[in-house]
Amino acid sequence: MTGRVFAVVGPSGAGKDTLIAGAVAADPCLYWARRVVTRKPVPGDEPSEAARAADFAVRQAAGEFALSWQAHGLDYGIPEAEFAGMALGRDVIFNGSRAALPQALARFPGLAVLMVTAPEPVLAARIAARGREAAEDRRARLARQVPDLPAGPRIWRIVNDTSREVGIARFLAALAEARAL
Repeated sequence: MTGRVFAVVGPSGAGKDTLIAGAVAADPCLYWARRVVTRKPVPGDEPSEAARAADFAVRQAAGEFALSWQAHGLDYGIPEAEFAGMALGRDVIFNGSRAALPQALARFPGLAVLMVTAPEPVLAARIAARGREAAEDRRARLARQVPDLPAGPRIWRIVNDTSREVGIARFLAALAEARAL
């Protein structure tokens, strides 16, 4: 039995990590793939590994990443090893980028996409509450233009605009529907 891969995408501040954390807590068979990111570690953030840009480039050149992309001036990569549990039937979920979906689809043809959104005032408030960026960087995140979602994968849309509990319930319902196919 082979596990499936689920990409979670959406704008900054949509609550992707919060929803993934809720799903993983509710389903221990779901594995949250750890990303390598070229930024300082943030306590209590997603499961990730901070890397210097030069070290990231070396790892990328060595083919360590199953997926890699750039967004917001940072490099992101998911090590190949993070998908090893699929061979044992474990489903893998990762926080990705809409711009990296074509690459993810090529690597994982059965990829399902969970698109998390929220109204712009909600996004702005959440980004500010994180305290990771200056006001100019927060505005740039909100104004970022991203490509349209690619044709091919099934896409489940989740609006995460109320409480954490409601968002997680919506996310789990979409994930259950995606897994049923």
